Amino acid sequence: MSALPADLLRTLADVLGDGLRTDPGERLTYGYDNSKRQAMPDAVALPTTLEQVVAIVRACRAHRVPVIARGRGTNTTGASVPVDGGIVVSLERMNRILDIRPGDRCAIVQPGVLNGELQRALKPHGLFWPPDPTSADFSSIGGNLACNAGGPRAVKYGASRDNVLALVAVTGTGEVIRCGSATTKGATGYDLQRLLVGSEGTLALIVEATLRLTPMPAARRAIRALYRDVDAAAAAVARLMAQPVTPSMLEFMDGDAVRLARDVGGADLPHEAGALLMIEADGDAQTLPHAVEALLAAARGEGCLAAEPAADEAARERLWAARKALSPALRSLAPGKINEDVVVPVSRIPDLVAGVQALSRRHALPIVCFGHAGNGNLHVNLMYDPADADQSARAQAAMADVFALALSLGGTLSGEHGIGLAKRDFMPQAVDAPTLALMRQVKAVFDPDGILNPGKLLPP
Repeated sequence: MSALPADLLRTLADVLGDGLRTDPGERLTYGYDNSKRQAMPDAVALPTTLEQVVAIVRACRAHRVPVIARGRGTNTTGASVPVDGGIVVSLERMNRILDIRPGDRCAIVQPGVLNGELQRALKPHGLFWPPDPTSADFSSIGGNLACNAGGPRAVKYGASRDNVLALVAVTGTGEVIRCGSATTKGATGYDLQRLLVGSEGTLALIVEATLRLTPMPAARRAIRALYRDVDAAAAAVARLMAQPVTPSMLEFMDGDAVRLARDVGGADLPHEAGALLMIEADGDAQTLPHAVEALLAAARGEGCLAAEPAADEAARERLWAARKALSPALRSLAPGKINEDVVVPVSRIPDLVAGVQALSRRHALPIVCFGHAGNGNLHVNLMYDPADADQSARAQAAMADVFALALSLGGTLSGEHGIGLAKRDFMPQAVDAPTLALMRQVKAVFDPDGILNPGKLLPP
């Protein structure tokens, strides 16, 4: 049985009809995310309208019941796990593309729209929404906004926060707020829509988003650059980002990632390659060749074994398919994985990679690095056996050391995955006490009773 007050359940049933789930089996489905953490919600709400979301929040506030917004549960930090019980508000049924305005280069969508669905709807208009996480085909726009998702294209086009114009959201008091406007310029008060993006449902529930769209490039070319070792590849990243041509993608893979892409993902990669950069340029047919030459010149240097453009679009697709297959391929190294996405200034990438290699040796665990090197954002994958207590302890210690390393290099805890539960207790190391206090004050204004996704992002 649900632990919720009977009158609250009656209110929710009246508001939602068949959109309320109280059966334990159904509730369990909404109690976990891709972090593998799990907790049982007291009920699950499946609203279809703004008015229903408002009613849910107001009813839960009256009873001091937690409200946890949920997209499709693809996040890796435990941000949507209902650790304190309460109501999971799954926005999957609010999944309509409300308007596409090619002339204004914007689209208005509900939070349950899948990223991939939106991209397919935009393609006939010659437009795209830049955020492209690996989970794009099955992650929702609301979830992308909640954790400020990025992806490979962020190096040139920015992450979710850089590509949202306006939001409609419901605060912890049940008030509807409208932030921003469908314009690419605005100087009318505080930039609240950018504040809400990345707030992981702790300030408000996003119920509508106006997204900034970008014209699809006329052409693109991929470059594969192979290196003797990770030091040479990391130095090349710094060179690439210091010259004038901004790549549209710049992905890094260390030696273990290269081996997995070859042996598990089927990529055509030589055995002597100790690291790889996947570089992409886009633009019009006239200027693209010059951009490719500039990127090739920067990629070549000490330790570069080969750097060459992909022969054709099929070769480019195979290269990126191997990159996207890396995450599941890691399971061939060990049954358990801690995947953290630290970020440092691009010029410190060589120090980050060298430091992670040293931590791998110190803790005697495989640590595989790949990710969005053009933003200084690397996915550091600590591989271990969760059934082995000693390995588990070493993995947790190594994770703490990775965070300390990133912070010591002028970086921060997350580039796109967010904080959630996984990194919450490290926040005092990344953010000074006065700033954390201000964050708590902001939280109290939006959510005075602390019912929105309690226990996430901000440490106790």
